[in-house]
Amino acid sequence: AGADRLQTGMRGAFGKPQGTVARVNIGQTLMSVRSKETNKDSVIEAFRRAKFKYPGRQKIYVSTKWGFTKWEKDVYPEMRREGTLIKDGVNVQYRPPHGPLAAWKARNK
Repeated sequence: AGADRLQTGMRGAFGKPQGTVARVNIGQTLMSVRSKETNKDSVIEAFRRAKFKYPGRQKIYVSTKWGFTKWEKDVYPEMRREGTLIKDGVNVQYRPPHGPLAAWKARNK
């Protein structure tokens, strides 16, 4: 009985640190994952199982954004076709409809 647990006794009785922890604020994101729509149910189930490993209450949010970008899923493909968004690794670069300032200055001399 109790052979599977380490007997600590008075070890750490003077407030010495026993391990490392993360300070997390209420509402702070703990984990995020990006996946295809076909794997959505598997990812939600994985997060549901993982949240039992953390103390407190965790919520699972499914984002309406495309990947880790700041654009919505329904707007993203259209913006890519128009050339407004250009792929940049795992993210995208936004190209506004107007040109650089140097081109504007050259036009308005």
